[in-house]
Amino acid sequence: MFASTRNALAPSLRTRLRPLPLALLACVGASTVRAAEPAPILNPVVVTGSRVEAESFDLPFSVDAVDMQGVQAGNLGVNASEALAGVPGLVVQNRQNYAQDLQISVRGFGSRAAFGVRGVKLIADGIPASTPDGQGQAATFNLDTAERIEVMRGPFSTVYGNHAGGVIQLFSRDPKGAPTVRGGVLGGSWGTTKVDIGAEGEKNGVGYVVDASRFDTDGYRDHSAATRDQLFGKLVFRPDQESKLTLVANALRQDDTDDPLGLTWDTFKDDPQDVESVAETFNTRKSIDHRQGGATYERRFGAGRLHLSAYAGERSVTQFQAIPTAVQNIATRPRHSGGVIDFDRSFHGMGARWTHTLTAGPGDLTLTAGVDYDRSEDARKGFENFLGSAFAPSAVGVKGRLRRNETDTVTSVDPYVQGSWKLDKWTLQAGLRHSDVKFEVDDKYIVTGNPDDSGDIRYRKTTPALGIVYHLSPVVNLYASAARGFETPTLTELSYSGTTSTDGFNFGLKPATSKQYELGAKAFVGENTRVNVALFEIRTKDELVVDSALGGRTVFKNAGSTLRQGVEFAADTEFARNWRGRLSLTRLHAVYDDDFVAGGRTIEDGKRIPGIPALSAYAELEWKPRAGLATAVEVLHRGKVYVEDTNTKRAAPGYTLANLRLTAEQRSGHWTFQEMVRVDNLFDREHVASVIVGDGNDRFYEPGPTRSVYAGIKTSYRF
Repeated sequence: MFASTRNALAPSLRTRLRPLPLALLACVGASTVRAAEPAPILNPVVVTGSRVEAESFDLPFSVDAVDMQGVQAGNLGVNASEALAGVPGLVVQNRQNYAQDLQISVRGFGSRAAFGVRGVKLIADGIPASTPDGQGQAATFNLDTAERIEVMRGPFSTVYGNHAGGVIQLFSRDPKGAPTVRGGVLGGSWGTTKVDIGAEGEKNGVGYVVDASRFDTDGYRDHSAATRDQLFGKLVFRPDQESKLTLVANALRQDDTDDPLGLTWDTFKDDPQDVESVAETFNTRKSIDHRQGGATYERRFGAGRLHLSAYAGERSVTQFQAIPTAVQNIATRPRHSGGVIDFDRSFHGMGARWTHTLTAGPGDLTLTAGVDYDRSEDARKGFENFLGSAFAPSAVGVKGRLRRNETDTVTSVDPYVQGSWKLDKWTLQAGLRHSDVKFEVDDKYIVTGNPDDSGDIRYRKTTPALGIVYHLSPVVNLYASAARGFETPTLTELSYSGTTSTDGFNFGLKPATSKQYELGAKAFVGENTRVNVALFEIRTKDELVVDSALGGRTVFKNAGSTLRQGVEFAADTEFARNWRGRLSLTRLHAVYDDDFVAGGRTIEDGKRIPGIPALSAYAELEWKPRAGLATAVEVLHRGKVYVEDTNTKRAAPGYTLANLRLTAEQRSGHWTFQEMVRVDNLFDREHVASVIVGDGNDRFYEPGPTRSVYAGIKTSYRF
């Protein structure tokens, strides 16, 4: 959790801090030369939040850095949930549904997402992985080439603009040293395989990293097979000591990924691996083709630094849904958009910022000013998912008659300023961002009974953030921060209005606004332990909630106010020679603070916000009996989760899972070999891994796998 590439502690605190590996593997040959242990660190240098390098210990907000070296050694490298399970305040639910991506929430933001990630800003190598409306896909993260992932929670997330309830930022490795080629293969339960190959190196100021992988699985549940192909490339040019140009490109392809949908409670109890019949009747599935490239340029000018970035890409999605044919009947519902979603998205953006450090009175003042521009355009169509009559179709689960044709455009322009003033015992930090987000709809499907739904809406908001750190001693910092937040509806949430889900765009939706507060302490205890504690409160007005979810269409509305109060605790320690422990704990009280009416029902104040567990915890105990060999036990706990706003439907029960991992590494000459064995859900517990909030068919529950066993081997050769 507290991993880094730089050390800011005194030498006496450094010597016994070893990095956090996440792995354990078997078999060590007698003639092999084992790898040296990585350099020890508990105080990571991060850039998320302050936008300049700073030790996490000295920042007035909660931010963690996950060292991906250990994650890559002991995991599959498929889902970001593998890396983020131990971050406090963050709940990552693996749906076991590769058609819908992970469900990620930060202090409750993003918990209602039925697919993809919303309410949380995703960034990879300085380039947004979230569109300007706030929808993102964690599947585009390439975990095989990642060096670290930084996770920021709390008030200062708002300096990243719309939908920044939290920020998850991935940084890929910069190529270094002699050319290296590598490859790996793994396999295990549920027909799971992954093959990965790559190469990297640097010479004469030019470096490269390339990676290609294929992941296949039959899936734990019926009708949940998936194949994922990923490509990644990175070029780094260093023309001189003051400048750096980085080019990155990535691609993701998933053809006909099965969508098992959710289950009713009765089906889950009867057979968690089952699917409801509609999933197979309509052959629910999704195909994704994503391509993106970008460039960043950095240059130092004395005490100043210029950072420029630009990116562009395309994303195509075709999704076959399980919407009953009668619901799409053109005679009775001429405004229904069908049961097949088909869109081609083009997106691009750019950013520029200037950072300057100067002496101001008794301390150093670092100022940052910049602007971000982002734009996405969807050529979106909808088709019936049947042929023939809606009441007597000749075929279902196929692309039928056109029912929707429009161009949806979202544009955002966000200027911002930030400052950090370091004094003797105090550090003051402030930020201000103005978000201007515009949605435009150009309706091209205008027929009898379906009028022109074209229109536009604009959301503007200025969000300030302020934080202060008091350096109580060299090993204890106390801090406080506060901010205003801003969250527009996504395009998906704007798409439908009216409780029958058949009206046009819901341009009456307002953005949710929030006030966030955080108090915290960061401390080093002795020479080998780091502890973080944070208390927070978030008050939100006009929270977006589900009004109705029927016929495959979800309609949203603004509720009154909500309240989130919680505490986060994290500790990382080397408490004995060759033993390392980690613990994170999050307690979150998330409720509606006003009565409101949704779907014809009154939701009383005090009801729990669905999709948010009250208690989340993670613990890890690792033993390294010798260099190059490690074993660890992980324990993950999630409290029960309510599935809809009335809290009357059966809540998904809480669960506790134990995982075991073994890793080994050997070196012989130019060769390095790594092996991994992993057992997830060691005690074979049936559990609901995630929920679909507010599903109108009561198919809320998405089961997680029972005991699963995986093994793999990697090898690399350095020239």
